[in-house]
Amino acid sequence: MEADCCATQLIDGDGVFNVDGLHNFISTTKMADCGLSYAVVAIMGPQSSGKSTLMNHLFRTRFREMDAYRGRSQTTKGIWIAKCVDVEPFTIAMDLEGTDGRERGEDDTTFEKQSALFALAVADIVLINMWCHDIGREQAANKPLLKTVFQVMMRLFSPRKTTLLFVIRDKTKTPFEYLEPVLREDIQKIWDAVAKPEAHKSTPLSEFFNVEVTALSSYEEKEEQFKEQVAQLRQRFFHSISPGGLAGDRRGVVPASGFSFSAQHMWKIIKENKDLDLPAHKVMVATVRCEEIANEKFMHLSSNEGWLALEQAVQEGLVTQFGRKLSSILEVFLSEYDLETAYFDEGVRCAKRQQLESKTLSLVHPAFTTLLGHLRSVILEKFKTRLEDLLSRGEGFASSVRNCLHTCMLEFDKGCADAAINQAKWDASKVREKLQRDIEAYAYSVCDAKLSEIIAKYEKQLTVALNDPIESLFEAGGKDTWPSIRKLLKHETEVAVSELQSDVTGFELDNDTVDTMVQTLRDYARNVVEKKAKEEAGKILIRMKDRFSTIFSHDNDSMPRIWTGKEDIRKITKDARSASLKLLSVVAAIRLDEKPDKIENVLSSSLMDGAVDASSQDRSLTIADPLASSTWKEVSPKDTLITPVQCKAIWRQFKAETEFAVTQAISAQEAYKRSNNWLPPPWAIVALIVLGFNEFMLLLKNPFYLMILFVGFLLSKALWVQMDIAGEFRHGTLAGILSISSKFLPTVMNLIRKLAEEAQGHSTSEATTTRTELLNSQSFRNQSKPNPTTSTIPESSVSSNISSADSDVEYTSPNLAHRRSTKNTEVELS
Repeated sequence: MEADCCATQLIDGDGVFNVDGLHNFISTTKMADCGLSYAVVAIMGPQSSGKSTLMNHLFRTRFREMDAYRGRSQTTKGIWIAKCVDVEPFTIAMDLEGTDGRERGEDDTTFEKQSALFALAVADIVLINMWCHDIGREQAANKPLLKTVFQVMMRLFSPRKTTLLFVIRDKTKTPFEYLEPVLREDIQKIWDAVAKPEAHKSTPLSEFFNVEVTALSSYEEKEEQFKEQVAQLRQRFFHSISPGGLAGDRRGVVPASGFSFSAQHMWKIIKENKDLDLPAHKVMVATVRCEEIANEKFMHLSSNEGWLALEQAVQEGLVTQFGRKLSSILEVFLSEYDLETAYFDEGVRCAKRQQLESKTLSLVHPAFTTLLGHLRSVILEKFKTRLEDLLSRGEGFASSVRNCLHTCMLEFDKGCADAAINQAKWDASKVREKLQRDIEAYAYSVCDAKLSEIIAKYEKQLTVALNDPIESLFEAGGKDTWPSIRKLLKHETEVAVSELQSDVTGFELDNDTVDTMVQTLRDYARNVVEKKAKEEAGKILIRMKDRFSTIFSHDNDSMPRIWTGKEDIRKITKDARSASLKLLSVVAAIRLDEKPDKIENVLSSSLMDGAVDASSQDRSLTIADPLASSTWKEVSPKDTLITPVQCKAIWRQFKAETEFAVTQAISAQEAYKRSNNWLPPPWAIVALIVLGFNEFMLLLKNPFYLMILFVGFLLSKALWVQMDIAGEFRHGTLAGILSISSKFLPTVMNLIRKLAEEAQGHSTSEATTTRTELLNSQSFRNQSKPNPTTSTIPESSVSSNISSADSDVEYTSPNLAHRRSTKNTEVELS
């Protein structure tokens, strides 16, 4: 057999359907691409009536023909199909096993009925091959065949209108005009005689069949004429499915791609001896085939390289023109589905297309969702960047947020439009709402952070502006300390509040929020003062001692005091303690509310007047101690820094720790008085003047006594300087007496020796002895006379000795030094 007709046994003699053979036939002939543009022509007739020969000449097929030289026998077994060569549209020739064959026997008509029903259900045109000489006969062989055709036709619910083309073979000399009416009359009689269902009792033959009749000459006797007539008949099969063509109404035609499944299902139903509902069968075929095609397209889409690449790109980040690319991919597969299912039942086709769309959209929707997630992230980052840029340029926060939000949401909407596909109307509102919530949350966090920064800035400003000045005010500790603190607090707070309100203008906050921030700043400023006051209260004892030391040890010119004996230590001590007590009263309580209190008066009256002394315990028990309490009047507990009881304890400790400084000052003053007071008391001086008047007059009358007193004074002065009498008494009276008594005799001897050495150093030769003695005596007399120069030398020596008493410096008498230098000069001259 030639390859172009692809003759294939569709059903064998045992009724087994050749599924693989049919698939191979459809694939080889590319029948599946024909859609509805195909026709099926089947031929029925008695065995050995030349059916295969007619089909081969009519459609140029290569069905097996009977070899007349080997006898007449069954040639075609079962049902064979082949492609009609050079016939448009695509036409399938179906050659059925002949009826009335001796091989199956007289009673075995089951396969004949089954094959006839299959041909009527599948074929558009059924050729009834019959002999010319059988026309008009009552028991001719064509009547059983026609009865079979009409009977099985009743098993088709809502059958389609099929063309029955009666081919009269071996036409005789009887004109065709006489043969056709007789044949039609016989056909009508057979139709009328066939038992019909109740619904078709009165249905005419024309409702089920288009009856056509043609006649052909004998193939064996008039071959050339036969071929010419066949060629003319062949032309009728061109464009057979066109309106007015040879084919029927084609109401139940199955698309070419579903022909294989339809044929299998029909044969299965026929084999099971069930009635064949062609409309239901058509829907069933459409359902199965459309579902198969949809599944096939879905599988192709799932493995499509373009889709997989697009899906991978979406996983990695934002993809531009996602919607256009994905729509194009989906459109290709949906169009292929539409093309392949175009000729199936419209309802089934549309339903399966919707299912395919749903599956494909379910497949690609995660990618769309992922893309929207990337888009949301990108837009959120853009919002952050743009907002930061606008804020860095000094734009207002609220206006910057509005502008950025508007721009970013427009970009998101544009991105959603770019990501949208034509096959679906996916809603991105939830993602948009989430983006807006994220933006608002970020803007709120930035706003909170910015406001926190602003508040922190002004809190730091207040801390710097208040800490050191307040500490300085507390150190001063006067009556105006708390008024000054309140004034400073108010000024710095108002400055900070004004600047804060100016800075938060761009945030467009509501009045309550601004008021809350202002109040927070005011509270912080107050807390700074309160904290500093608590710190000062914690070190009040140190402050009090410093204040006491400053006032007690320095005069009004801030110069260190020298306790010369003229100072009133009691008054100075009282003033210093009073100033220290004022410090205590200042830090005893926080006075930021300008409420008057009597803390200073209570402390002054209770402590400075000796209320905490031991003697206070001897007072009447009816008098209450104002400091025997844990609270101050007119002062709330939260503003109390040092309770009255604590003040009492602090003052007691303060007095104990400053008592030593007062004692030292008193000791220093007494020591200074002792070291500088050499004159006797005034009464003693008066007594000396009165009682020693006679002796004074005696001295005035006799100058020799004056000279003796003067020499005694000089000797005493020299002994005073040499023995450092004042220095010896610095360590105590007893120690001074013991030291002087041990040094007195050696000092006197040393002084006499030096005088003797000086006297011996002035001796010269005997010629000048008298002159020398005269000179010595004159010199002695000159030295014995009091004069301003000699009289000032002892005073300076004394003063020098007094001023150097603390440094233990020993001064030598100027007279002795003069004598030593004179002696050294004389030795050098000698």
